[in-house]
Amino acid sequence: MAESKDPMAPDGAVNPIDTDYKVGQDNIIVNVGPFGLDIHNRVFAISGLMVVAFVVLTLAFQNQVEPMFTAMRGWLTSHLDWFFISAGNIFVLVCLGLAISPLGKVRLGGTEATPDYSYLGWFSMLFAAGMGIGLMFFGVSEPLSHFGSALGGTAMEGGVRTDWAPLAAAAGDTEAATRLGMAATIYHWALHPWAIYAILALGLALFSFNKGLPLTVRSVFYPLLGERVWGWPGHLIDILAVLATLFGLATSLGYGAAQASAGLNHLFGVPLGNTTQVVLVIAITAIALASVVAGLDAGVKRLSEINMVLAVLLMVFVIAVGPTLDILSGFFANLGAYLQHLPALSNPVGREDVNYSQGWTAFYWAWWISWSPFVGMFIARVSRGRSVREFILAVLIVPSLACVLWMTVFGQTAILQVVRDGYQAATEAELPLQLFAMLEALPLAQITSFLAIILVVVFFVTSSDSGSLVIDVIAAGGKVDAPLPQRVFWCTFEGLVAIALILGGGLMALQAMAVSTGLPFTIVLLMSTVAVIKGLASEPRPA
Repeated sequence: MAESKDPMAPDGAVNPIDTDYKVGQDNIIVNVGPFGLDIHNRVFAISGLMVVAFVVLTLAFQNQVEPMFTAMRGWLTSHLDWFFISAGNIFVLVCLGLAISPLGKVRLGGTEATPDYSYLGWFSMLFAAGMGIGLMFFGVSEPLSHFGSALGGTAMEGGVRTDWAPLAAAAGDTEAATRLGMAATIYHWALHPWAIYAILALGLALFSFNKGLPLTVRSVFYPLLGERVWGWPGHLIDILAVLATLFGLATSLGYGAAQASAGLNHLFGVPLGNTTQVVLVIAITAIALASVVAGLDAGVKRLSEINMVLAVLLMVFVIAVGPTLDILSGFFANLGAYLQHLPALSNPVGREDVNYSQGWTAFYWAWWISWSPFVGMFIARVSRGRSVREFILAVLIVPSLACVLWMTVFGQTAILQVVRDGYQAATEAELPLQLFAMLEALPLAQITSFLAIILVVVFFVTSSDSGSLVIDVIAAGGKVDAPLPQRVFWCTFEGLVAIALILGGGLMALQAMAVSTGLPFTIVLLMSTVAVIKGLASEPRPA
């Protein structure tokens, strides 16, 4: 019988790295009854213990730790905003530079490699993993917030601006405030976050599929650290990746649970509170477990495609029954406003709009960076066979345009409800409820609100199951076929972390952890850009 081909093996010419290290050589293999474990002893043990310690301490001392975490998040975003904003700019410039350079011809998986997924399947997975819950939660609330603060103008106290408006605001000018509010929102959801994901994803795909190293974050650093990546420097990189992923995901899951419970309360009168959110997390974790057990192709891919169809249905409905012409013309106007304001919004120094640049942008960049190991590895897993140019343009441009469209459809509709109809319900609603309040003013509100809840849940599931697959690969030393019980363990663990932090009132603690794990991982990512360029330069290119 013919031997089956290794799915990670390259097709065509590559320039592999010559190392004696074997994937999983530092792993401990344990059999507990019918269940097997195959774990990287240091990465698994240290990251697992640190997360457990964090959760236990947060629950045991919640009155003491919450002010500490609030202060920590405030200090990091106010003192290091220039660092996060500068790093985001570097990632965009490096990506665009690679796409137009001769290095863009390098093919992930070898000169003869062909893509594993169709464009539709690929884009669906890119989008569902990368943005998910955030688009549902912030699609209405963020454009409304920036529009309102821009329209209100600036306010000074002691020589410092105290308003939350982006840039110089647009006091009293409805049209200018709309464009500025939309540009300020799109800045947080378009090129910059996707460049953060693309850099790490490209490094993981290159060093795994072309260089023959394990599919784990430490492998990207081989050109800089050499054989030391298999020792403690590499252990620390992977432990940071696990912690950043868990806390980045948990922040999103906290938002998702809050929004789903708010929607259920709005539609069916389900009581608000921790109990509802905990029940939701348990139910969603159970669905995610089923998806994890089914595997990447049968589970995650299928859920991502269902998600895409539901999201498009909801968006098309809002376009059809909402202010259709304004939405369609607004897409191009908002894209133009984004490009016009981009240099000022991405300026890291001398900013007067400190609340916007620190409270919004610096937090967002740290949050995206904490998500990057998870989304980056997931994108790498599904992008074998693409050229670097195709990869970067697809990962940067297609999801960015989709985010511009999404924010225009939901955000501009909500703004027009305020400006034209005097409808203030969405503005006055609590943050998790603003999407439902906007839908309330459109036809078939009960049906669309129920669809929105399902979307939040399915986005929640795709984030959870993709995240547990990725954490499992890192904690198994790069083994992509680690035993199923490990994936089940990480998926369950994510649910338990989310539940513990909901019960501990820890969303602020979670945001602080997303920012503080995002900080060291920003340094890791900046170093990885050098390693990626060095790695690409040594690869053969197709004729």
